[in-house]
Amino acid sequence: MAMKKPSPQEIQIVVDSLPAQEVVVLALALGNIDSPAGHEREAGEYIFRWLDERSFAPRKVGLSSERFNVVGRLRGSGDGPTLIFNSHMDTSVAADELWSTTHAADPIYHKAWQEGELLFGNGVCNDKGAMAAWMVACDTIRRSGLKLAGDLLLTAVVGEIGLEPVDEYPAPAYMAKEFGTRYVLNRGFVGDFALVAEGTDFHVGWTEAGKAFFKIRVFGEEPPVYTPYVTRASAVSPNAIVRVVPVIQRIEAWAKEYEAKNRYESPGGIVEPRVSIGAIRGGLPYKITKTSQVCALYLDVRITPAQNPEEVRRELGKVLAGVGVPFDLELYTYRRAYDGVQGYGSKGGNEKLLSAIGSAHQAMFGQEPERCLPQHTSMWRDINVFHEAGIPGVMYGPGISLFGGLSAIKAEELVRAAKLYTWIALESCGLAG
Repeated sequence: MAMKKPSPQEIQIVVDSLPAQEVVVLALALGNIDSPAGHEREAGEYIFRWLDERSFAPRKVGLSSERFNVVGRLRGSGDGPTLIFNSHMDTSVAADELWSTTHAADPIYHKAWQEGELLFGNGVCNDKGAMAAWMVACDTIRRSGLKLAGDLLLTAVVGEIGLEPVDEYPAPAYMAKEFGTRYVLNRGFVGDFALVAEGTDFHVGWTEAGKAFFKIRVFGEEPPVYTPYVTRASAVSPNAIVRVVPVIQRIEAWAKEYEAKNRYESPGGIVEPRVSIGAIRGGLPYKITKTSQVCALYLDVRITPAQNPEEVRRELGKVLAGVGVPFDLELYTYRRAYDGVQGYGSKGGNEKLLSAIGSAHQAMFGQEPERCLPQHTSMWRDINVFHEAGIPGVMYGPGISLFGGLSAIKAEELVRAAKLYTWIALESCGLAG
């Protein structure tokens, strides 16, 4: 049985049959299941039932029973390519994370609701709204009665949000990405190309930043000094917490230099590698009568596909040495950046998928899609994992995720995404001839 390319008219008939309200209902249902990274089970159970009721033969694919991915499949005739849809079910703020998010327990991070044309909720924006869009798109194709030539592989994953083990926060409790898309691919759920449905304002891109996490310990005077004995006579404080102040100032100055020097441009997008101090630890809050002998900074350094993490580590070490305080430096997390791949055996890349996205975008917007903005391609998304596995991928989706603190998205934007994904799937996989 040969593969047949569907006509625009055939595709449009299916697109027009998509039930818009189902997209909204599903996005709100998923958004109202609180699923911060590490606690995705309830969301996974819901997605599994939804796919099972619609004959997508879902599987729970997990490194642990509490944190499983859900994989469904709409089988084609076997004569066309397999397209993977991918979104993550974990969200970015847990209710008890008050030391990083002042109002961590607010409903905006854990619930979802509709007000007029807007859907509110962190989970809807990142990333369950896009997930709902392609789930309904795939079900619309299933109900259309058309037989695809290739398969649609539906992957709802855990562990995209960046938990990383460090200090007394060990693996596996504080691991993320090893549980998610990487685990799914390693279990054999692979395809010819992947569409990572994340917020890009319907821009397309296939380049993404990697990251290097560093722990910097600054040391104070030994032994610690009892508060009544602290003197200001010396230019150098005995307190490691005070000594870290010029270290922070130097890192902030270096961060600006680092970003400008390592800016990376390619057809798949621009990476502007940012640097951020994400955490600081020093002293015992219940025992503050002595100066702290150690203060630690935890540094998130984004890297481009052209960078070597060891070179970054050496450069940072020289920067810190110039401050003149005792320190040590540890690279405790490294995840590589990618600029797309050619596919298995270097046979083809993402051209077919890009062509389908271009056709769908042209039909919906009357123009070709623009390339992703730097804020889309300078973070981590699971497109890196697909490229690591040799599967060409493209990022394309509604909204702009959390950039700028966005916590709402227009309902019509998710419906538009569902229609676009329907078109893309039909053109990418083709019809059975």
